[in-house]
Parts: sequence; C-alpha cells; structure tokens
Amino acid sequence: MKSWLAVLCTLTLATTAAAADLYVSATTGSNSNAGTREQPLKNIEKALKKSKAGDTIHVAEGNYFGLRGKGYLEVPAPVTLRGGYTTDFAQRDVLAHPTLIQPSNASAKKSRKALVTLAKSKKGEHFTLDGFVLDMGQRNSYHQSEGQPEGVETAMLLLPPAYNKAAGDNPTVTEQCLHIKTTAAAGDVTVQNNVFVNCAKFAIQGGHKQGAFKIHNNVFVANRMAAIEVFGTGGKKGPRGPTAKDGEVEIDHNTILFSWSRTKDFKDMGYGVRIMTKLGYDIHHNIFGGNVITGVDHTRFNKNEWIKLDHNVFFVNKQGDLLLSEPGNVQMERVEVGDLGDLELASATGNNGQAPKLPVDQAYLAGFLSARYSEKADFDRNSPANQLRAVFGLNLQGKLTTKVSMYANRYPWKKALELFGAVPGMGAQKPE
Repeated sequence: MKSWLAVLCTLTLATTAAAADLYVSATTGSNSNAGTREQPLKNIEKALKKSKAGDTIHVAEGNYFGLRGKGYLEVPAPVTLRGGYTTDFAQRDVLAHPTLIQPSNASAKKSRKALVTLAKSKKGEHFTLDGFVLDMGQRNSYHQSEGQPEGVETAMLLLPPAYNKAAGDNPTVTEQCLHIKTTAAAGDVTVQNNVFVNCAKFAIQGGHKQGAFKIHNNVFVANRMAAIEVFGTGGKKGPRGPTAKDGEVEIDHNTILFSWSRTKDFKDMGYGVRIMTKLGYDIHHNIFGGNVITGVDHTRFNKNEWIKLDHNVFFVNKQGDLLLSEPGNVQMERVEVGDLGDLELASATGNNGQAPKLPVDQAYLAGFLSARYSEKADFDRNSPANQLRAVFGLNLQGKLTTKVSMYANRYPWKKALELFGAVPGMGAQKPE
C-alpha cells in the first residue's frame, strides 16, 4: 500500500509540475473562459494570473495593455509569451498578425510603469518574449508644433514636467518598454522577433545574475537613451572593473536605428547597446544605424576579454560607432568601425561601415540627418530687474532660449515591421 501511495504522489507531483498552455484573444476571448485554444481568455493579464513558471501563453493579434486599459503588464513568474497568432490560433505570423502592447495616452493618468516587467525568477527558470510590438508612441506626449520636420508623424517628444496641454495629454511615462527587475536577475531570458519602438526610457533594461540572456532578431527604432542595457548583478567589483563574470548576453541579428539622447541637446546617451559590467557579451550580425551618440557604448569598464563584437554593420552614428573608456581612464574615445579590430577585445572581426539599403521612413531619416540643437542667451546686466537684484545681492538673471529641429519624434510602428528581412543575414530577419 505504501509503495502504491508513493507512486501516486510521484505521478501527482509530475502532473502538477507539467507546463501548461494558455490562449488569449482580445477579439474572441472572455476572461470567464478556461483559457484553452477553443475557449481563450480576453486579457494577457488574466492569463498571467492563472499561469505558473514554465507555462506558455499564446496571444492572438490585437492590442493588449492591461485590464481596463491600465497601460502595463507585470509578469509575476517566468513564462513564455508568444504573439502573432490569428484569432483562431490556426496560424502564426508575427508580421501578418501583429500582437501589440500599445497603450493610449489616457493610460498615463492611471499608471506610470514600464510596458512589460518581469518581477521575479530564479535559477533554472526561463522567460521568453516572442513576437510582440511594444510601442509607447501613443502613450508619449509630443509638442504641438516644435521640432517637426516635414512629413514626420509628430513634433518632438516632451519629457516631464512638460506635456502637450493643448492636446489634453498626460505627461510622457519615462519608463522602459521591457524591464527585468534585479529580483528577476537569475535564470535565462530570451527576447526574440519583437519590435521595440518609441520607448521613452530604454527599450530593454534589466539586471542579469547568471545564465543566458539572448536578444535575437528584434527591431529597435526611435527609442530614448539606449535600445539595450543589461547589467550584471553578481560577482565582485574591483577598483578597475568587475572581477567575476556571472552571466552571458548574446545580442544578434537585431536592427537598431535612431536611438535618441536622454535630453534634447544630444549630449548624453543615445546608444544602440550599452555594455555593462560583470557580464560577457557576444554582439554579432546586428545593424547599428542613426544612433545619436554611438552604436555601442563600452565605457563602464567591463573587461575587454569578455566582449565579442563581430560581423556587425555600423553607419550614420552621429558621434562614432563605439564609445570607449579604458579601465582607469574616464576620458572617452570615439572609435570608428574600421578601428574596432585594434581594440583588445576577445574578438572584433567582420564589422563594416557600408550603409545597407533599408526601408526606413524617408521623412524620418531626412529629419534625423539634419537634426540640430541650438541655444540663445538673452542677458542684460543693466536691466531694471538685474539692477535691483544686484542691490539686494541676488544672482542676476537672463533668459535662455533653446530650439531643436527634431527629437525622439514618433516613428510609425507599421513601418518598423518592414525592417524584418531587409538585409539577408544581417539585422532582423523575417520570423519563422
């Protein structure tokens, strides 16, 4: 009897631990359904609440951004999120049946969080995001008219506290499109076949302690600060950089265009990939074009022997292709693609600076190439106000007028889909 009970318990535990498949359709689903293929749920959030680590959530075409339009999704445990299905789940085509996470600006009044956040994970677990369009372009606030080149969809991006009052907007939510919290730093992560567009603070940012972090076959367009920033959360940091490598980041076959600076003066950030500390990086077969500072940032003193940079295309990055700071030297050096092989990296071969033919929005490209920032100071020491301030020992005041021709304007997300497969073997390929 005891033997049979032991077998029964083992079988019960195995059944309980087996991964499940849940289905979600915004058009045909209901949250009172079981979540099967025949009876899908309506919201991703409902499926996440029903899921456990290791489950797969299949999501049909449509727009999903939280129950009652709250504007974000929080993933409590590592699951596989797979988009791009028809409403009956008979076919999957990420480009023909786009699955969006695209909140409206009205949601910014309800919440101000990252579009998708992985909250927790542990060693041996795996989170996958596959086949989604993450777009902040409708949630952001843009100026009524300033900084809008001819043919571009909107004027310049406005950062809090500024916002477009005339349009009745809420302020831009300056959070990530995909955020991996440091509490989720262990385990494996795969991000593939997605579009990240108009993200107001990094497209992907997160911590990684151990395991594999793979960013494969995605399109990144018009994101602020950087497209990708993954930082190590394990190991020990010495006086000249990290002393232990605990995780691996592979960034391959991505198309990364128009990464904008942190502020509209084009002086701070604006990278395709930021190489952070305590991690190994294998960056290959990517297209880096039109980034405000450089395609790759290597200024955080991560060890050169942990970095591979091979078979990438760099072009029209405004201040160089790679930004470099050697350990112990805070001075930054801009390195062009032809000189990457001179660096003491683990590998830096096959990179080139020949611009490929890409189906980018032509008005956006023209505006970016001619983007300019200017300042004009209006200061009169002898003005009545300044004379009075001088009498009372107060600082004198003037007026600084700034102007920018273009800054983080909204890029059309449907146009971003056309970048998949534009260059055979390089950058994002058409998802299978």
